[in-house]
Amino acid sequence: MSASAAIGVAYLVASLTFIIGLRMLSSPVTANRGNRVAAAGMTIALIATLLTPGLANYGLIAAGIIVGGAIGAGSARKVRMTAMPQMVAIFNGMGGGAAALVSSLEFVHRTSGGGTLQTGQAFTIALGAAIGSVSFAGSLIAFAKLQEIMKGNALQFQWTKIASGLLVVAVLALVVVITLGTDTIPVLIALLAVAVILGLVLVIPIGGADMPVVISLMNSLTGLAAALTGFVLNNELLIVAGALVGASGTLLTRLMARAMNRPLSNVLFGSFGATVTGGGELPAGATVREISVDDAAVLMSYSQRVVIVPGYGLAVAQAQHQVRELADILSSRGVQVKYAIHPVAGRMPGHMNVLLAEADVPYSEVYEMDAINGEFPSTDVVLVVGANDITNPAARSDPSSPIYGMPILNVDEAQHIIVLKRSMRPGFAGIDNPLYYNPRTAMLFGDAKDSLQKLVAAAKTVAMPRERRTRSGEPEVVQR
Repeated sequence: MSASAAIGVAYLVASLTFIIGLRMLSSPVTANRGNRVAAAGMTIALIATLLTPGLANYGLIAAGIIVGGAIGAGSARKVRMTAMPQMVAIFNGMGGGAAALVSSLEFVHRTSGGGTLQTGQAFTIALGAAIGSVSFAGSLIAFAKLQEIMKGNALQFQWTKIASGLLVVAVLALVVVITLGTDTIPVLIALLAVAVILGLVLVIPIGGADMPVVISLMNSLTGLAAALTGFVLNNELLIVAGALVGASGTLLTRLMARAMNRPLSNVLFGSFGATVTGGGELPAGATVREISVDDAAVLMSYSQRVVIVPGYGLAVAQAQHQVRELADILSSRGVQVKYAIHPVAGRMPGHMNVLLAEADVPYSEVYEMDAINGEFPSTDVVLVVGANDITNPAARSDPSSPIYGMPILNVDEAQHIIVLKRSMRPGFAGIDNPLYYNPRTAMLFGDAKDSLQKLVAAAKTVAMPRERRTRSGEPEVVQR
């Protein structure tokens, strides 16, 4: 078998591992194994690429691998779970930037010395450079907002939509100019500059509450740029990998937008969160009821069904292990405990699932929104840990609310709701939550980790009777 044929077979094997790994990522049970399968495929792909006949500059390649690998591994090991979304955003931006850089260098290489590009080559290179630049710039802004380097609220100006439209037209015009044969370096530089500005202008106005959708969208753009780069380099594996990333990112973007009941155009141009409503003040006539740690522990210990709703506050406090410990105590007392996950909880898709998996929460206890919403009316206690917008009943009842129509977790239908929160400040979307003024809601203020530690300690001391009444009135024997 020739070297080129062997490399082709290696690329085919790597492509299959990417597809299998992506399929395994669809379930929390197999996600960890799927990551390993895909990583093994990438290792095969890298080795095959390094063995490509005619490849030069091995020293430079080795230096890039060592430096880049050290930065990536060090960052990934040190980053906290609360910062995982911004790490994904920055790594995604680096992918888009790399695709734009490769396309640009290939443009320079093929046009140097009086060379010209074929129409198809010129179009592919120009489009890949433009999309990669948009993804690079947009991902950097998403990172800055999530890292709170920039303000997380939406920043809408009257000229935003007009500027975005003009920049899109300018990018397309420059792509056409390059495709038609004006393959000069100044035109390419102009394309890269305008595309970067477009990425900035597109993402700067978007509020932090929409960042899960933005991250998915930028991920799909990076995949598309990578696939186009594969065409430029005649690399089949890069085409397959880029297409997989682009397609999965596009599907995830649609799912996230659907979970918020908002079209993608509204996410990009709707100025959601541009103004903060409520600001923490109580609505006229509304009161907030607080609960002590001991009372909350007793209420949950004497319940039959408890549902825990994790949110970004859980991630900020790094309290996933404490919430698991509390659930274990309740379960040992005969309480049925479940976890309810909203599709856009946290700052990126799957954020809460990863947190709970880190605390070894059984997958059988974790339920998606559609699977558990019907159970809230028969739930004794819902424990909301730092989740705000995804539990806001205004999404169902207030047509004037910015989140009206967004599917939420119907926690307000439970018999009792306990909310762990630092203060009455609104969530990332910047709007008040009527749930907190519900007569069945009790607030437990403080850091989520500290509050959960106190709940764990209090739950351990609750004296349970040998018999308690069920919701139907029948006695239930409780094992000590």
